[in-house]
This record gives sequence, C-alpha cells and structure tokens, in this order.
Amino acid sequence: MPETAAAHPEGAVRGRGRAVGPVALVVAGGLSVQFGAAIAVLLMPRAGALGVVTLRLILAAAVLLVVCRPRLRGHTRADWGTVVAFGAVMAAMNVLFYQAADRIPLGAAVTLEVLGPLALSVIVSRRPISLVWAGLALAGVVLLSGGGFDRLDPVGAAFALSAGAMWAAYIVFSARTGRRFPQADGLALAMAVGAVLTLPLGVAEAGSKLLVPSTLALGLGVALLSSVLPYTLELLALRRLPASTFAVLMSLEPAIAAAAGFLVLHQALSVTDALAIALVIAASMGAVRGRAPDL
Repeated sequence: MPETAAAHPEGAVRGRGRAVGPVALVVAGGLSVQFGAAIAVLLMPRAGALGVVTLRLILAAAVLLVVCRPRLRGHTRADWGTVVAFGAVMAAMNVLFYQAADRIPLGAAVTLEVLGPLALSVIVSRRPISLVWAGLALAGVVLLSGGGFDRLDPVGAAFALSAGAMWAAYIVFSARTGRRFPQADGLALAMAVGAVLTLPLGVAEAGSKLLVPSTLALGLGVALLSSVLPYTLELLALRRLPASTFAVLMSLEPAIAAAAGFLVLHQALSVTDALAIALVIAASMGAVRGRAPDL
C-alpha cells in the first residue's frame, strides 16, 4: 500500500515546498513579461511592432549568451533540432503578439492569447477535473473580454489567437529544451535563433530608428523584463511542473496584463474585470492544488 502524506507529515511539508517553488517561478515570470509588454507598447510608436520584437530578442539573446556561455559542442542532431524549433516558435509568438498589441488593447490581446495554453491544458491532461479548472479559467477570460470580441479589430484578434497557438507550442518546446540542455543554455541558443529570424523584419520596418540610444535603452528593459527573466524562470519551472498545470497557470496572464495596463498605461479596471481576475486566479490555484502530488 502506498504511504500517505498523513502518515508522514514531514514529507507532505516537503512536497508542498516543492510545489510552491515552480509555481512561484511561473507567477514571477508572468509579472515580469506583462510589465515588459506594457513598456513595449510605449516603445512601439518609436520603433514599430516588428522593431520592438527585434530589439527584444537581439538584446535578450546577447545578455543570455554572455551570462550562460552555452557549449556548442557535444549536442546531438535532435538537441539542435529542438533548439531551432524552440527559437522559431519563440520568434513567431513574439511577432504575432506584438502585431496584436499594436492593434488592440493589451488586456484583450493577452486574453485572446491565453486561449492557446488553456486548450493545451485540456489536451494533455489526463484528469477530468482539469476540464473544470480550464472551464472556470475560460469563463474568466471571456468575462475579462467583456462578453465578446466583436468590438476588436479582427486582424488584431486573429494575430492574438495565432500567438496563443504559438504560446502552446512554446510551452512544449521550452520543456523539451530544458530537459536536453543544462541550466539556461538551450534558452540562450534558442533566443539567438529567434533574433536571427526576426532581424530582417525589424530592420525593414524601423531601420536606423533601432539604433537611437533612448530606443535601445527601452528595448533593453523590454528584453530583460519580457524575455530574459520570464523565459528563464519558466524554463526552470517546466523541469518540475507538469505541462498541463503550467498551461492553466498561464491563465493568470490576463489578470497580470490588466494590472500592468492600469499601472503603466493608465487603463482602468472595472468591477467586471476584477471578477474575471478572481475567476482565473481561482482556476489556477485549483489546478495547482489538484496536481501538487505530481510536482
């Protein structure tokens, strides 16, 4: 018969500690990426959406490559394939999201984008209760949108939904990269791949505007807040957190984006927004408590 936590309370305490660790990493990453996104919105009039993506990925790649100094030898063809795929997905996710944020409000863009991870949580989970938490989170997402997306720019909404699909793929490839490469080496290499892929797009849109000192400084802030810190935290969390739980935790992003929009972009929160935030937080906490023994 399996030993229970009640029979060994000290083991239960250690188990809860292990659960809190990766969850805290995900939440901290979410705070960082959404406040970075708010700064990115302020930067878009200077460099354009594609220019912001280029600055974010190039500067983030430079920081990570210097800090991590990843080894280029000793990796298999499958390892490199995973890193290239991760970098391509990362580039696509960022390009699509910033195109959306350039056309629709930040909170709405993140609300639509989070549908990708929510769908992933339902697909990969083997527990029926996951459907309940995902449904509750989805209800919060819909409520946060105001009950519908008909008032939004359809092109911006399409970009946000596509970014959500790439976000789901990002979760999968981030986990695979974390298992194949030590520390954040794989992340640094994937970020470099993403930077190379987006560079022609950013140069075509912004050109020499990317080299303005003040634009570079803001771009570095976006890179640190939206890429270096959150991606590193999430990669570390995915080594200890099931992909389905991680995906439902991503439903916190609309709430964090709403807070960032209020504090940085002066976008007010309504009572409906607050209720929606409560729903997504409840869903996320329920998902974590339900999967805590697996962490």
